Amino acid sequence: MLRRYKWTWMTLLVLAAAPVWADGTPPSGVAWGALPPGEQKVLSRFHDQWETFPAARQRALERGAQRWLAMTPDQREHAKERFQRWKKLSPDERQLARERWQKFRDLPPAEQQRIRDSAKRFRNLTPQQRERLRERWREMSPEQRAILRERLRERRRQRGG
Repeated sequence: MLRRYKWTWMTLLVLAAAPVWADGTPPSGVAWGALPPGEQKVLSRFHDQWETFPAARQRALERGAQRWLAMTPDQREHAKERFQRWKKLSPDERQLARERWQKFRDLPPAEQQRIRDSAKRFRNLTPQQRERLRERWREMSPEQRAILRERLRERRRQRGG
């Protein structure tokens, strides 16, 4: 009998110590009024729904607003362009992009940096040079592409990278 009361009291204490909103999310979200005015302005389109968002989404939106406010005008313009391209992707293309991004995130930091460096070198080529590289790649057979990839990997190993 004493044991049953002990569990009842422990259950009540746990429930009292762990308040939960009606939607099941803990009250660790971000109150709209706690957001600085700049973040409120960036997130103004979400004002009416803010309290209905799960805490994780509120925190993610807050981080996004902070990043946006820290960007230069050029960076903001670039972000807008990327978002427009994202919106034009089909659901399958978006899923593929998410999978590739996750695959990249799972790589060791040195490999991530190598890929970033390669992408930067590619971006620094002239449009004509980039197109010539793309065309050469398209003309290769899958076997030729595999051989080229292996040669590049071997060069990296020889350089210690």
